[in-house]
Amino acid sequence: MSASTSTTKTDPEIVVRSTDKIFREAAKPADFVFDAKVSAVFDDMVSRSVPYYNELQRMIANLSFDFIPDQDGVVCDLGCSTGTTIDLLANHPRRPESLRFVGFDNSPSMLDQAGEKLSGLVKAGAADLRVADLNEEFEIPACNVAMLNWTLQFVRPLYRESLLRRVHEALEPSGALLIAEKVLVSDSMLNRAYIEFYYDYKRSVGYTDEEIQRKREALENVLVPYRVEENIDMLKRCGFRTVDVFFRWFNFAGIVAIKGA
Repeated sequence: MSASTSTTKTDPEIVVRSTDKIFREAAKPADFVFDAKVSAVFDDMVSRSVPYYNELQRMIANLSFDFIPDQDGVVCDLGCSTGTTIDLLANHPRRPESLRFVGFDNSPSMLDQAGEKLSGLVKAGAADLRVADLNEEFEIPACNVAMLNWTLQFVRPLYRESLLRRVHEALEPSGALLIAEKVLVSDSMLNRAYIEFYYDYKRSVGYTDEEIQRKREALENVLVPYRVEENIDMLKRCGFRTVDVFFRWFNFAGIVAIKGA
């Protein structure tokens, strides 16, 4: 997932150009889609919709470099949206000069934003942006790190395990998959409490109750979260040797899955 922003080597904070006002309209929302309207405000939307978004991006970047070799490494971002994570890794002080990036997204509008943000990398041949539907078969290149940032939750449940198996196959030995995801918990009371804490968070960053409700309705049949245990079990079935939760905030989690040597 990620609208048009810029980052620098000295300040990795996201610089927002467009404000998310999509769900201020009173009309009944249609199913959520990553179209041009969403792409134009996406960086603001995701930075205000995911608690600790900037810090989690830093954690993902720092963790990634523990699996990236000094020469000829490849990072594959599945659901790269506007290229925020690739941009952050590209400007990271630990980035080897030869590191290459491949970004996939099913939204041409998102990739247009990513192409603008990553234009220097693309021109230098260090980044390749490709259209791909993660619900379908497509070639995942050999890579040292793969990422699914707030993306797996949008893949239809029927196709998730197949996607993860193909990611596992594409990873080099001792490579890693990093996942940031919205999650559920088994206890219904805790689940309701966590959701309410999340809505309190969204109110604190300027979303109205009407916006929160309309977006919830738009996402109802589109975003399907799993429990943390379900994701861990699925990753282990797909062959990952080590799976660990490296971040947790109520109903949001970061997971690292490592392929065996």
